Amino acid sequence: MKVIICGAGQVGFNIARYLAQENNDVTVIDQRPELIRKMGNTLDVQCVQGHASHPAVLEQAGAADADMLIAVTAVDEVNMVACQVAHSLFNVPTKVARVRSQSYLQPIWSNLFSRDSLPIDVIISPEIEVARAVARRLHVPGALEVIPLADDKVRLIGVRCTEQTPLVNTPLRQLTVLFPDLNIVVIGIVRNGKPLVPSAEDQMLPGDEVMFVVDSQHAARAMSAFGHEEPEARRIVIFGGGHIGLFLAQQIEGLPSGVSAKVVEMDPARAEEVARQLNNTMVLNGDVLDSAILEEAAVGTAETVVAVTNDDETNILAALLAKRQGCKRVMALVNKTDYSTLMSTLGIDVVISPRTITVSHILQHVRRGRIRAVYSLSEGFGELIEADAMETSPLVGKPLREVKLPNGVLIGAIVRDGKVISPRGNSVVQAGDRVILFAAAEAVKKVEKLFSVRLEFF
Repeated sequence: MKVIICGAGQVGFNIARYLAQENNDVTVIDQRPELIRKMGNTLDVQCVQGHASHPAVLEQAGAADADMLIAVTAVDEVNMVACQVAHSLFNVPTKVARVRSQSYLQPIWSNLFSRDSLPIDVIISPEIEVARAVARRLHVPGALEVIPLADDKVRLIGVRCTEQTPLVNTPLRQLTVLFPDLNIVVIGIVRNGKPLVPSAEDQMLPGDEVMFVVDSQHAARAMSAFGHEEPEARRIVIFGGGHIGLFLAQQIEGLPSGVSAKVVEMDPARAEEVARQLNNTMVLNGDVLDSAILEEAAVGTAETVVAVTNDDETNILAALLAKRQGCKRVMALVNKTDYSTLMSTLGIDVVISPRTITVSHILQHVRRGRIRAVYSLSEGFGELIEADAMETSPLVGKPLREVKLPNGVLIGAIVRDGKVISPRGNSVVQAGDRVILFAAAEAVKKVEKLFSVRLEFF
């Protein structure tokens, strides 16, 4: 597949890395020579320096025969015009744009991105997606990650093991013996910063970050098995009143009564604007690194503090100050990958990565075959994939123990007629089943083929 990526920032770099390692034909456009140089030296991609929405630059990048254009520059308007030019002049079939400004995304302007106006096939709004990802974690106390799959019938949940976790030092094959009616499959472990695809003989150790797939109805029991029985947060403090903080506060206001939020915002004008858009949320104007403001916000009695300012260092330090004042659980938005490995040792409970969330949403529109959803896990470790099994798939019609799955692939769940089936050796995938699986990075292309429709099917 031939893909043009407009923007060589963190998101553009990571999308290019994913696609290039799968032998796609990738061309990256950016105005900044230092980023173009880094991209060309690091990845097997072609690079074009120039303005991403200029017709001549897109032509030089090969738009005339491109299958997809992904516009993720720092400027919304450049992303939108690049998609328009790609459509009008080069007839590029699929166009994806990152649009940050919420003024473009209001429901009353929903016709803006129609084919007759601005022909963009997929709009990615990182702020909204990050706020939703934070809200999901709030609903499952103790979880590092929560990803809903198959219309939320199945969830991927990430947890961190400690010395007190009941399941540590237990071979994974014994999970079905210990919990025979608990539909849970461990699909990944991150140990000392290095991800591994576990075998049945592997054990979870203290300090591990464990990712497992579970029937959503059993999520609370699964968390209990991992030693997490904390009540859902009722008092939440949000540091930062930007788009993410505002959207998160609006989501919390939509929850049942009894859940309250406070927002702390540095800029006085922005604090007033946020207060106008919220109904039942207290908004404080002040510095999140000021202990007096944190006391006024009562972070010491809050169950969760979410730091989502536009500065990584501020988020980390403010979260640590909140923890010191007595907050039970802190989340910090962190863009820089170099910091992520330090978070657990510092005492940050949950790290939120906008880049990973954005890349995941873009990848699910890149993947081929009958793939419904894709989520990128742990910085290039692999992908969680939700796909429909076709009659022609080699997965269908025989026990899983007889299916030769590619190395690095684990099936986490099968959903049939709304019922979740935990995969065992004698389980048989049927045509029409929704299959949830994990694929290590090097196995993703093989998984796409498992769910592709062969020509002879027609």
